[in-house]
Amino acid sequence: QVQLVESGGGLVQAGGSLRLSCAASGRTFSSYASYAMAWFRQAPGNEREFVARLRWSGGYTYYANSVKGRFTIFRDNAKNTVYLQMDSLKPEDTAVYYCAAGYVLSEQPTTYNYWGQGTQVTVSS
Repeated sequence: QVQLVESGGGLVQAGGSLRLSCAASGRTFSSYASYAMAWFRQAPGNEREFVARLRWSGGYTYYANSVKGRFTIFRDNAKNTVYLQMDSLKPEDTAVYYCAAGYVLSEQPTTYNYWGQGTQVTVSS
């Protein structure tokens, strides 16, 4: 089993920045370097949408067009943590952000096996 815990959400003005963290733990996590790690988000009334992903062992970063050039996904192996640096935030970025882990590198939420509880990001205009 893998446990994921997000943190770092909050309220920020448009144009500001936030950094989300996703701490991963579990007996199987440290032994499977090929995990796909991703961030998704879900606004009220909307489906969960892909934001960014990478492979835990390195590389294979990919972003949704809506966040490309503004968001950066990266990981710290020593801390078993994946981050989402969000810059130039817009009101339309307001959503609950979820961290996910899975065995397949994908932009589809259904392919991810483990999910965090989510953290709220609110961007005011």
